[in-house]
Amino acid sequence: MTTTDRREFLATGTKAALVGGALLAAMPGLAGADAEANKGAGNAERLRALVPGATNDKGEYVVPDLPYGFDAVSEVIDAQTMQIHHDKHHAGYVAGLKAGEEALVKAHASGDYDQISALSNKVAFNGGGHMLHCIFWDCIGPENMGGEAKGALAGQIAKDFGSHKAFWAHFAAAAKNVQGSGWGVLAWSYGGSKLVILQAQNQHLNTQWGIVPLLVLDVWEHAYYLKYQNNRGAYVDAFAKIINWERVGKRFDILRG
Repeated sequence: MTTTDRREFLATGTKAALVGGALLAAMPGLAGADAEANKGAGNAERLRALVPGATNDKGEYVVPDLPYGFDAVSEVIDAQTMQIHHDKHHAGYVAGLKAGEEALVKAHASGDYDQISALSNKVAFNGGGHMLHCIFWDCIGPENMGGEAKGALAGQIAKDFGSHKAFWAHFAAAAKNVQGSGWGVLAWSYGGSKLVILQAQNQHLNTQWGIVPLLVLDVWEHAYYLKYQNNRGAYVDAFAKIINWERVGKRFDILRG
């Protein structure tokens, strides 16, 4: 295998693993579509839309531009926090992911795998941070904020949780009680054919295989500290006001085909 082949292999493999083991490329089908149909370019573009802006048109990892201003959700998250979060923290994950993959390419070229555990963790940690942040920015404001899910996602929430109110109580409790830093995640489980709520410590621990995140809430302190100090609970409760359920619902619609 040439160095170029190894580089392409690594890039393709990491992008296939969206986050938390959501290895869509390895799944037998997407909501009724057969395996052959899933190989098409059209389907590849649909899958890219599940993690908006994660790569540019050259397939390189990038920090996506926000589709709104830093002050768009200032009622809940202040503009300064948004800017630092996007320009510094998210950018750090992208840099870490690129560096981790480059180091793995060198390890493949040399056959030296002494650092494989550290490098694998670096790619998982930073890759999870990058992908989850791409989804996070897309989950919020500035239009159609708050309220409840609609359409097919609303029906699935009712089926799996009983009601939107019950869903939110579960989701909020999960996010508030993440041990240390991490995320609250609403995801679709392919294996279970249902919606699940997860607590992701950091961005790669306590997750599941075969899931695709739909709604994510960053509960690392950098996401809320300037406005809420250490009151994570108040931040989580306020977050409901800025969810853009239309965009969250579109991700679910992509999975349904």
